[in-house]
Amino acid sequence: MIHRRFERALAEIDAGCPDGPFSGVPFLVKDLYADTAGDPAHHGNRALRQAGATASSDSFLTARYRRAGFVLLGRTNTPELGLVPVTEPAAYGPTRNPYDPSRSPGGSSGGSAAAVASGMVPAAHGSDGGGSIRIPASMCGLVGLKPSRGRITMGPDRDESGLSVQHVLTRSVRDCAAILDATAGPAAGDMVIAPPPRRRYADELAARPAGLRVGLLAHNPNGRLHPDCEAAARRAAALLEGLGHIVVEEHPEVLDDPGTARRFLARWSVNARLGVLGIGEQLGREVGPDDVEPLTWAMAEVGATTSATDYARALAAGAAFTRRLAGFFVDHDLLLTPTLGEPPPEIGGLVPPVGDPFATQARTASLVPFTTHFNVSGQPAISLPLHRNADGLPVGVQLVAAYGREDLLVAVASELEEAAPWAAVRPGG
Repeated sequence: MIHRRFERALAEIDAGCPDGPFSGVPFLVKDLYADTAGDPAHHGNRALRQAGATASSDSFLTARYRRAGFVLLGRTNTPELGLVPVTEPAAYGPTRNPYDPSRSPGGSSGGSAAAVASGMVPAAHGSDGGGSIRIPASMCGLVGLKPSRGRITMGPDRDESGLSVQHVLTRSVRDCAAILDATAGPAAGDMVIAPPPRRRYADELAARPAGLRVGLLAHNPNGRLHPDCEAAARRAAALLEGLGHIVVEEHPEVLDDPGTARRFLARWSVNARLGVLGIGEQLGREVGPDDVEPLTWAMAEVGATTSATDYARALAAGAAFTRRLAGFFVDHDLLLTPTLGEPPPEIGGLVPPVGDPFATQARTASLVPFTTHFNVSGQPAISLPLHRNADGLPVGVQLVAAYGREDLLVAVASELEEAAPWAAVRPGG
């Protein structure tokens, strides 16, 4: 937690919490594009911290949190602009993994994940543009659902056409589903609207779908996979088979294309450039390399030199990728993968050395070979804490469903949680 609002929270409680499903429940919000009125809005950036930047109003989603009755206690740490999968911003320093303080809790929702895993709060907000809910969920032993694009509004300042979506990190599937019920749905001006659920997501907890066909991807098509991560996926496959589902070692062929990562990075770099320009708008001046971290500046420079035509081609390639990927889910209900390519890295392991901002990009690609695809496609994906390695570190597995089928992910995740309970597991336990 990098911003505390305890006194304001107490005053809000005294004034009376809304009579929502989470009335009085403590909650934390990630300090990235999810504004809470009057509170700091620094996005992991040192210049915004030094300027004392604050938000003038709630985002649509944080307003929904308040209406649901959550008590917002503060804001959580995030890497600068959410660009990397570890939470070690120069603005606030590293967030550490409650299971091993020498390790990262992941990113970019690392502060929220560490807070939930350590028991500070039962749930916290996160966002996911390339795995930023699922990555820290895997590293901290939590449930992390990336909803379908358009399931949760991004308004008023962002839209649903991009890579990022928002939801929460929790200990249980129950809490994940119930918070989705309280926050899902379109708002005025949304660009993309996911199909409505068949019923409340909380009702899916009791569903027991039979004989699902599950594809298994237990290797990294474009590189190395740590044995702990393969073991986690295969253990999950055995659990699913024990529950009566059909698991086959099949995966979408489009995931074998190494060009997919390059096309994703073209969009990611343009997003970095837009983020840097956004910092300048908040500061009211032009931003230079001394205002942001070296990797942020380097990525933004790549984005600045990407032509409109190249960006349009990356978008078109993403659309073609999405259609090819969707074909797999015509005759497969789910895809099972490891969430990550390796266990939680050590603090500092992915921070590039001075003078070589891209030095750790190959290591980053090895860490996150499975998550970014589904930000491009907009499909829902969930990380579940089904495995611990020999060092006691959490190693998550990912389930992916067709667009709009969060209900199926909730139902199967609930089955797995009942078969191999994890909610009572605590760091040090």
